[in-house]
Amino acid sequence: MARRYDSRTTIFSPEGRLYQIEYAMEAISHAGTVLGVLAKDGVVLAAEKRVTGKLLDLSSAKEGGGYGGSGEKMFLLNSNVIGGVAGITSDANSLVNYARTVAQQHLLQYNDDIPVELLAQRLCDMKQGYTQFGGLRPFGVSLLYAGYDPHYHFQLYHSDPSGNYSGWKATCIGANNGTAQSLLKQEYKDDLGVEEAIGLVLRVMSKTMDSTTLGSEKLEFAVLTYDQVAKAPKAKIYKPAEIDALLRAEGLAKKDEDTEMK
Repeated sequence: MARRYDSRTTIFSPEGRLYQIEYAMEAISHAGTVLGVLAKDGVVLAAEKRVTGKLLDLSSAKEGGGYGGSGEKMFLLNSNVIGGVAGITSDANSLVNYARTVAQQHLLQYNDDIPVELLAQRLCDMKQGYTQFGGLRPFGVSLLYAGYDPHYHFQLYHSDPSGNYSGWKATCIGANNGTAQSLLKQEYKDDLGVEEAIGLVLRVMSKTMDSTTLGSEKLEFAVLTYDQVAKAPKAKIYKPAEIDALLRAEGLAKKDEDTEMK
C-alpha cells in the first residue's frame, strides 16, 4: 500500500528523509538571493528584492524616515545583529519578532547584548521544534545573521528550516546560490576590509541576480561595523539613495536615468 511520507513533518521516508524539510529548502532556493561576507572589521549583507513596482509607495524611504513598507529582506534583530532572510516573508516576520524578543529578554536579564551564536541557537531551537511535532509545518525561510560580540568579534551565521546553523566567512542563500558560492570561493580573501567586502558583494550580486540591472528598487544592503568612539557595534541598513550612491561608486549603476531613485 502506498504511503504519503511527505504528508506530515514527523514521518520519515524509508530512506530516512523528512520530505517537508526538503520542500521548505527547495522553496528557499527559488527566493531572492541573500549574500553575506565577513571582513576583518565588519560584516556586509546584500539581498535581492523581488517585490518591486512603480506603484509602491516609497515616499517615507526617500524622506529618510522609514522604508515605506519596501524593506522585506533586511531586519535589525538587535543593536549588534542584522538578519537577512530568504524565503516566505510572512514566516520571516514571525521569526524576526521572536528573535527580537529573545534579544531583549537577554538584555533585561544580563544587562548585555546577546551573543550572536546564542541568538542563532535560540531561533534554531524553535525552528527544529516545528519539524518534530504533528500538525505543524517547517518555517519556509533561511536566515543569515551578521553580528558582533566582544568574545568572537564579527561573525556570520546561516540557519535553515531544519534548525541547523553554521558559521561562514562568506555565503549565499536563495536563487543562484551555487553561482554566487563559486564566485566567492574565487575572490574571497581572509584579510578583506569592509570597503573591499562591499565591492565584492556588489560585484557578485550583479552577476547572480535575475535582473539585468542593479538598482536600489531591487537591492537591499546592510553593513555592521564597530564604532571606536562609542565602543559599540554600529548597524546600518542602507536607504535607497545610499544604495544608488554605492552602485555609482562601484561603476555598477544602471544607465536608465528615468527609473533611478534620486
